[in-house]
Amino acid sequence: MQDKEELTSQVKVEAKLRKEGYTEDFRVSEDNVLLPLKGDKAYSVEEVKIVDFYRFEGETNPDDMAILYAIECNDGTKGTISNSYGPYADQSIDAFLRLVEDRGKKIDN
Repeated sequence: MQDKEELTSQVKVEAKLRKEGYTEDFRVSEDNVLLPLKGDKAYSVEEVKIVDFYRFEGETNPDDMAILYAIECNDGTKGTISNSYGPYADQSIDAFLRLVEDRGKKIDN
């Protein structure tokens, strides 16, 4: 198990996740689907699970806040998507991931 202090920077966390197979970088399209930056697959909310997430705060500037999500798709594709949080957040990413979280809560109950 990794020490929490070793995972303080986003770069270190991304490197750890890549070693664990989270190799795709994702984005959310205007059509509200998750897309890998490379390739032509598209994943709906129902096909995506948030495995973990990490929050980062800028050391010198509180505006440098980000959140990194570890994502797994129903076909086994694993990757990450990051977003600012607070006023600089990409609303399309937030909306998509909120739907994924809400769906996960319904399945768990």
